[in-house]
Amino acid sequence: MRLLSRKATCNTHGQDSSYFLGWQEYEKNPYDEIKNPTGIIQMGLAENQLSFDLLESWLANNQDASGLKKDGQSIFRELALFQDYHGLPAFKKAMVEFMAEIRGNKVTFDQNKIVLTAGATSANETLMFCLAEPGEAFLLPTPYYPGFDRDLKWRTEVEIVPIQCTSVNDFKITAPALEEAFQEAQKRNLRVKGVLVTNPSNPLGTTITRNELNLLLSFITEKGIHLISDEIYSGTVFSSPGFVSIMEVLKDRNCESTQVWNRVHVVYSLSKDLGLPGFRVGAIYSNDDMVVSAATKMSSFGLVSSQTQYLLAALLSDKKFTRNYILENQTRLKQRQQLLVKGLEKAGISCLKSNAGLFCWVNLKHLLSSNTFDAEMELWKEIVHQVRLNISPGSSCHCTEPGWFRVCFANMSEETLNLAIQRLKSFVESMNNNRSHHQLLKNSRRSKSLTSKWVFRLSFDHDRESEER
Repeated sequence: MRLLSRKATCNTHGQDSSYFLGWQEYEKNPYDEIKNPTGIIQMGLAENQLSFDLLESWLANNQDASGLKKDGQSIFRELALFQDYHGLPAFKKAMVEFMAEIRGNKVTFDQNKIVLTAGATSANETLMFCLAEPGEAFLLPTPYYPGFDRDLKWRTEVEIVPIQCTSVNDFKITAPALEEAFQEAQKRNLRVKGVLVTNPSNPLGTTITRNELNLLLSFITEKGIHLISDEIYSGTVFSSPGFVSIMEVLKDRNCESTQVWNRVHVVYSLSKDLGLPGFRVGAIYSNDDMVVSAATKMSSFGLVSSQTQYLLAALLSDKKFTRNYILENQTRLKQRQQLLVKGLEKAGISCLKSNAGLFCWVNLKHLLSSNTFDAEMELWKEIVHQVRLNISPGSSCHCTEPGWFRVCFANMSEETLNLAIQRLKSFVESMNNNRSHHQLLKNSRRSKSLTSKWVFRLSFDHDRESEER
């Protein structure tokens, strides 16, 4: 008799992915400007640390909220006691208004249709439990966030079937790719329950176009399936084209009275836009009352603390602050992204053109020893152990092409980013010099070989001429 469950002993969590292994290497030798200046710089973690000063300034000027007070009086006891899992009404109201503000108020959200969860991880898993049975499938465009192999599959036992996107069209979603993924699922006897996309994309750092969103809605309408739009990076869009939410496209297509209205669900979180992953604040938004009801019940396994809700309700309700924060944060993200892109360009490295997110999709194909994923892993290990940078290989994101890497830029100081760029530049120069040296040796050997052959041929011809005479 087994003492532990199958779930406890199975190896399907995804912890052995190079995405997580890079973190483990970083933790063994973390960079510190003073204590460990030769350590590994963490560029595999999509955190936004660029605007903490704005948040800290607000907290300093709003000590009632940070001190759990109301009108100068402590409400600690009230917040410390049991709270209903529906969430604090004031926070839910502030949350949906903030979501609308990020989307330019082109769409509005009903606070009765939002479910609070302990981060986007919990939100996505909860939606899997609500929408699919074990052994059923969701289609995801590649490359996708490596954590989805854990978030969507591990406990739910839902399968992921990739929608294969390529660099030929900058990894955009196409109708043939959608249909091919659907047919692949059917070949595997998997019932497809929906499509899940991240918009803006993680790891690409690009927004999904309106044409792609229309294509997705047409596809799920035809197939009678769900669409989940994970919009956790919606507030990080720093340049054109602007962000278009799936809810905006639904509204433009007048879908309110159609069945597809209830089959589109949005995931959101404050982890990226506000840089608060430690606060564990996520949300599901759905027009389907049954999904909202079921997800609300499930949220009791991962609630947002009432103290967190109270503090953030006050912060998000300060419209002057949120308006300034969104604009300033986007400005800082743009400046930091440009610093990385231009620095890499000087090292002869190109990136996919991006307009959002906390990372760049970097092309290192020219550094591979061969066009294989084995060569990608060899290069990744060199970068982690020799260059001492933890970046995420494209294979961990299920990219179909070797040589792409996700490189984060918002979780460190500008000085640290410049150091990381310099390390990578030196590595590239070293590789180029080694290749030049190897080529010279190769040419030299070839030249010697040709010389020997000619000497032998001349000697042979001379001997033969002597015999003929």
